[in-house]
Amino acid sequence: GTIAAIDRATGFALDGRASGIVTGPIDKKALYDVGFRHPGHTEYLAELCSRRVGSDLTPVMLLTGPELSCVPVTIHIPLAEVPRQLTSELIVTTCRITAADYRRRLGVAAPRLAVSGLNPHAGEKGAIGGEDEAVIRPAVEMLRAEGIDAVGPLPADTMFHPPARARYDVAICMYHDQALIPAKTLAFDQTVNVTLGLPIIRTSVDHGTALDLAGTGRANPESLAVAMQLAAELAA
Repeated sequence: GTIAAIDRATGFALDGRASGIVTGPIDKKALYDVGFRHPGHTEYLAELCSRRVGSDLTPVMLLTGPELSCVPVTIHIPLAEVPRQLTSELIVTTCRITAADYRRRLGVAAPRLAVSGLNPHAGEKGAIGGEDEAVIRPAVEMLRAEGIDAVGPLPADTMFHPPARARYDVAICMYHDQALIPAKTLAFDQTVNVTLGLPIIRTSVDHGTALDLAGTGRANPESLAVAMQLAAELAA
């Protein structure tokens, strides 16, 4: 039922019968048990859209709220896998898609991207890990050479206080929790998950299934309402 609903909604959007889709949370474990082989909604939607357009699409997860917008470069993978999967090419691709959709869909003519480091203190010039200088800095330099306003690698622990947030439009983070912890801490009920890099508009709630609240009348619908509102605004 869940997979069929995603298929049908995506088909409606690709056919122009819907202006976009808004998704709720899915129980990934239940889907994995019946053979679902994608890490989550985002990756599956990208495959469905890729089939239609005939080329591989790279989905980018944007968490956007009233005070902070974040993009994780790597998403639903174990933390131990992050250094192995993080490449300059992946960072550059993620930032290109983010900048393009900020201009095209979110109406920001010259988006400012703050790119986090991976290690504490952004590696402290190689003293605390080599990825920041070997992988992240070359990506930022490549982006700047292309005319994209990107700065970094920046220490993640000083990127999210108010004066720092005022200096950029979106934070590009290296792994899932580096992006989602500050976004959800600042505005759990007002943050929306938007998938960039696809030919359709897709927004989603920023929370899980909360099965313990199902049927109790205590679940908070605010995140879903905000996701629907943003989808309508993006489609306008």
